[in-house]
Amino acid sequence: IGGLEIAHTEGTAQHIDNTFRFCKSKCLKNFKKKRNPRKTRWTKAFRKASGKELTVDNSLEFEKRRNIAVKYKRELWSKTVEAMMKVEGIKRKRQAQFILNRLKKGKQLQKAEDISEVKKNIHLIKAPHADKAKVMEEKMVQKLQEDVEMGDN
Repeated sequence: IGGLEIAHTEGTAQHIDNTFRFCKSKCLKNFKKKRNPRKTRWTKAFRKASGKELTVDNSLEFEKRRNIAVKYKRELWSKTVEAMMKVEGIKRKRQAQFILNRLKKGKQLQKAEDISEVKKNIHLIKAPHADKAKVMEEKMVQKLQEDVEMGDN
C-alpha cells in the first residue's frame, strides 16, 4: 500500500520511519483506507479536534513516554505508582468538570431557544377566552353566595 508496510501483528502498521499501533482491527482497516481520523466521528482525534474532549491540561503531560532508563529502586517505584494514581484521580475530576461545563453551555442555549419559541407562539398557550371563563366562574360563585344568603333570610 504505497510507502506503507503492514507488520506481522494485526494491530500495527509500519511506515518508513514510524510504527503505528492500533487498538482494534477497525482502526487499522480505516488507516489502510487512508481515512482522516479527524473527520471520522468515533475517533479520539475527532473528539479532541471538535472540542468534545479535554486537550490542554497539565495532567495529560504525565502520560507522555519518556525514553530515559532509570535504575530500579523499590521506594522510587512505589512513589511513582502512588503519583500515577493521584494524577489519574486529578485527570478524571478535570475531565468530568470539562464535560459538565460543556453540557452547561448546551442547556443555556436550549433554555434561550425555548424562551424565544414560547414568546413567538404565546397565542397557542394562552387561550383568548380563558379570562372570560374565569370571570364567568366568579360571577356564578357570587350568584350562588347571594342565593344562599337570600335563602337563609
